[in-house]
Amino acid sequence: MWIQVPAPLLLAVMQSPTRWLLGVVLGVLAVLSLLGRFLRERPEGTVNPALVRKFNQRMRAWWLMTAILVAAMLLGRNGAMVLFFCLSFWALREFITMTPTRRGDHRALFWVFFLCTPLQYVLVAMGQEWYGVYSIMIPVYASLFVPARITISGDPKRFLERSAKIQFGLLICVYALSYAPALLTLELKVDNAPWDGDYSGLLFYFFLIVQLGDLLQFAWDKLVGKTVIAPAINASRTWEGFIGGVLSMAILGITLKWVTPFGYVEAAVLSATVAVMGFCGAMTMSAIKRDRGVTDYGTLVQGHAGLLDRIDSLCFAAPVFYHMVRFLYHG
Repeated sequence: MWIQVPAPLLLAVMQSPTRWLLGVVLGVLAVLSLLGRFLRERPEGTVNPALVRKFNQRMRAWWLMTAILVAAMLLGRNGAMVLFFCLSFWALREFITMTPTRRGDHRALFWVFFLCTPLQYVLVAMGQEWYGVYSIMIPVYASLFVPARITISGDPKRFLERSAKIQFGLLICVYALSYAPALLTLELKVDNAPWDGDYSGLLFYFFLIVQLGDLLQFAWDKLVGKTVIAPAINASRTWEGFIGGVLSMAILGITLKWVTPFGYVEAAVLSATVAVMGFCGAMTMSAIKRDRGVTDYGTLVQGHAGLLDRIDSLCFAAPVFYHMVRFLYHG
């Protein structure tokens, strides 16, 4: 059954805990933005211009991503599906554009972009009754369709590489990311009773811990990082930063659990898991960039290069968070 779209008013679609969390986030962003403007106007020689510029670019990127999330909550479930579909479409475009394709791939790509991608979000928007379909549509049917369609083109050169690239892009940019708005379709139960909380708050919680997980790992890397994990992949990621970031997120996840149905243990475990998966996403996408000899995936988000550079952690964390929450609280 198709899900009805609620009235697009913030106070109507979000209950009080979510409004408070949103207000805190917007307030912190506003203060930091004013700080960045103040530092930018300081006389030369008093601050590091490159550091201030990077800080302000990072803040603009956070404002953009927060605006996307708020828009998803304002538009309701179906509107959020459309918004995330657009994000997936653009991220997949960035991924495919990164490596050259052959003429024999073009028709397969047409079906990937204009059938598989929108169909995944349509199925997700149709709710939990269709979970058994959208949870396997891309990993099974689309993954089999892509190499078969490329085969029909009659071009065998680098066939395995070409097929794998399209399959991986579809899996990460579309399938994995679609589980973020799928949080809005969950039907959770707490103590055998339907959870009466705000599902947009659950999406906000997930988004926030992913982004804060990246930020905390970066901070720990700069403060105490010494042992680089994979220098050829990312010279700034250290074991100290990774461990510090994961432990910090477990604590922070507990402090923010009031917008979720989670207990203390569940909040800590879920937040730490999201931090781990966010790290895996960032490292994996960095490895792909190094392999292809590029610095960034694109230039959509100022301050963080491409859109896929900004949501790589989100893509890897979304399906794991969704399935863990569904396993723990789904009736």
